Amino acid sequence: MNSKKATVSSPPEGKERTKERRPLPRSEAKRRRIQEEEGRRANGKRGLSLGPSPLRFRYVERESSPRSSPTLRFAAGGEEDVASLKRLSAFALLLLLALLVGVSGCRDVESIEPGANIDTHVEDWRDEVIYQILVDRFANGDPNNDYRVNPHAMAAYHGGDWQGIIDKLDYLEELGVTALWISPVVKNVETDAGVDGYHGYWAQDFLAPNPHFGDLAKLREMVDKAHERDMKVILDIVTNHVGQVFYYDINGNGQPDESVFGSGTTSELTRVSEYDPDYDPRGIQARTSLGEAGLAPVIFMNRPDINRMPPMPEEFQNPDWYYRKGRVWDWNQRDQVLTGDFPGGLKDLKTTHPDVRKALIDVYSYWIGVADFDGFRIDTLKHVEYGFWEEFAPAIRQYAKDHGKDNFLMFGESFDGNDELNGSYTFNGGVDSVFYFSHKFQVIDGVFVHGGPTSQIESLFQAREQNYASVPNANGPTDSEGNGLSSQDLLINFIDNHDIPRFLYMNPDVNALHNALVYLMTIDGIPCIYYGTEQNFEGGNDPYNREDMWDSGYDTENETFKLTKHLIQLRKDLAPLRRGDMQIRWATPRTGAEEDAGIFAFERTYKGETVLVVINTHDDEASHTSFEGSDMQTSFSQGTVLTNVFEDDDTANDQVTVGANGTLKVEVEPRGGKVYVVK
Repeated sequence: MNSKKATVSSPPEGKERTKERRPLPRSEAKRRRIQEEEGRRANGKRGLSLGPSPLRFRYVERESSPRSSPTLRFAAGGEEDVASLKRLSAFALLLLLALLVGVSGCRDVESIEPGANIDTHVEDWRDEVIYQILVDRFANGDPNNDYRVNPHAMAAYHGGDWQGIIDKLDYLEELGVTALWISPVVKNVETDAGVDGYHGYWAQDFLAPNPHFGDLAKLREMVDKAHERDMKVILDIVTNHVGQVFYYDINGNGQPDESVFGSGTTSELTRVSEYDPDYDPRGIQARTSLGEAGLAPVIFMNRPDINRMPPMPEEFQNPDWYYRKGRVWDWNQRDQVLTGDFPGGLKDLKTTHPDVRKALIDVYSYWIGVADFDGFRIDTLKHVEYGFWEEFAPAIRQYAKDHGKDNFLMFGESFDGNDELNGSYTFNGGVDSVFYFSHKFQVIDGVFVHGGPTSQIESLFQAREQNYASVPNANGPTDSEGNGLSSQDLLINFIDNHDIPRFLYMNPDVNALHNALVYLMTIDGIPCIYYGTEQNFEGGNDPYNREDMWDSGYDTENETFKLTKHLIQLRKDLAPLRRGDMQIRWATPRTGAEEDAGIFAFERTYKGETVLVVINTHDDEASHTSFEGSDMQTSFSQGTVLTNVFEDDDTANDQVTVGANGTLKVEVEPRGGKVYVVK
C-alpha cells in the first residue's frame, strides 16, 4: 500500500477543522482537490455504484429472471467471509488491504464535475509521436506499492507505476515523443493460473484505479505533469470482456471443476473446464453423467486475497450482461469471435444489451472526467459488434466535447492482417482510426523484416481509399484549422507492440530496424513507438516482449535512441512529414540484384512545401530510383537542387539536381534512406 497516498481532506461528519492551514503549493493543492472530488463522488447516490465495502459485503441470492434464466449465485459472505479472512496469511491480509483501499460507498458517473482543468491539449493528431508504455514494466517510482512483485517471473508484477512515468518524463522529453499511451488503469483480477494481471486487461472494477500503479490523485498528477510538457496521454481501455470473475457451474456442485465426460470407448471422451469451457452457440450447458440440463448457472467468485471478486460496479454482476457461450476456439467463426469468451477465461460482455452499452459509456466517460485523458486506444475491437462502436464512439466524443475537450482520438486494435476488416470499424461514426495491424503484417514484417517487395507498400496504400472511412466523424479529430480529419489521415503505424514478437527478435539486424524507423517516421500516418524499441529490446512472444525498461539504464547514447530522436526532430521541423499528402514515386516488385531492388520513394506535400523520401530496404545492394533506363518522376522542376537532411554515415548523393521533366536518379546504400528538401 502506498504510504505517500493523499488523504481525503474533507472533515469527518459532525466535526469541523479548527487548525489553520498554510496555503499549499500548486501541485499539492491540485492533488488535494482531486482527492476531495473523489471523496464527494464516494458519497453520491445515483448512477453506477460500488456498493458497501467488500470487507463487510454480505452477498444475497438474486431471483431468476421472468425468462427463467439460471440463478446468480455468490460464494458465502458476511461472517463466513470474516472467518475466512482470519485464516489468511499475514502477507495475504496486507495484499487484501492494498487491493481494497478507497473502495467504499458509491460513485455517481453521470454527475462528475470535470475536476481540475479538463481541456483540449491537441492541435492536430498528425503532429504527434505516440510512445506506448506498459506501466508495470517502464519505471518503478514508488516501492510502497510493490506487493506481489516478482521481477524474476515474466508473467508477474514487476513494480512499475505512475510515479515511475513521472520520474522518467525527462527521458521521454529528450527522446522527443509527444503522446503517451499507457496500459489500462482499472483494478484487475490479481492472478490466474500463476499469471498476474500486470498488463491491465483483466478488469474487476471499472471505476477503481489499480493500486499496483498508484491512486487516482497520482494518476491525475502523472497526466498533468505530462500535459505541462505538451505530452498528451492516451488511455488503453477494454469494452469486450472482464477478467475471470465467474465460472460456469456445469455439474451443479457449486465449485469450479475440471470434469471428464464419456468413456473413451463407447462414447467420446471430453474434458471440460468450468473456468473456460469451449464455445457453445446455445450458451454453456449444465451437464451431469445423465446428460444436459439447460443453461449452466454462473457463480461469481469470492477470493479477496487475489481480488477475484464479483465485478464492479455491481450492475456488472447481472448474468444477463454476458453472452455466456464459452471460450473461442475457432477464430474463423465470426460468431465465436464476437460472442465467445477470450481464451484464459475472460468473460465476454453482452455488448448488444442496451444497459451494457450505457454502463460502458458511463465508466469510460468517468475516466475522461477525472483524469483528463486525450484519447483512447481500444482493445479487442473486432470482438465487438459494429453497432456497439456506432453508439459508444459518438457518445464518448460528445461527453468529451461537453466537458471542454475537443480533438479526442479513439483508435482500436483489430488484431488481424485483413485490411478490409480492420478498416470496416471506421465507418458509420465508429472509431476514428485503428492500430494498423494490416500494415504491420504486410509492410513492417513483409518488407522490412523479411525483405519482401516494396510494391506491397503501394498496394496497401492504394487500398486505403476503399477500406477506410473518408468522412470525418462529428466531434472527432480536426486539423489545426478546425477541419475534420478522417480515418485515412489518422492510421497508427507501429513496428513493435506488446502482443507480438519484437522486430529484433524476428530480424536481429539493427540496420534493418533503423531502416524501418526511417520509414515509420516519414510515412503518412501517426507513428507509435513501443517502449524499449529505442533500446534495442528483442523479446519474443508475450510475455517476453514485455521487458523491464530499467534494465536498459534509460540509455540516451546508443545509436537507436539517437536515430529515433533525430527522426522525431525531423518530423517536428518538416510539416510535410506530419501533415502532408503522400504520393508514391517509386515502388518495385524486385528484390534481387536488379537496379531498383528494395527501393521505395514518396513525396509528402503540405502548403506548397514538398519533401522527397527515398528508402532502400535491400540488405546487400545499393539500389537506384531507376530501372531499364527509366528514372523516377518527381513533382520538382528541372534544375531544382535537393538536399538530404537525414543524418547518417552515407554522405554520397546528399545533394542532387532534378533532371529534365522532373526526373531524378538517386543511389541509396543498403538499408539506407534520404530525406530531401529544397533549400
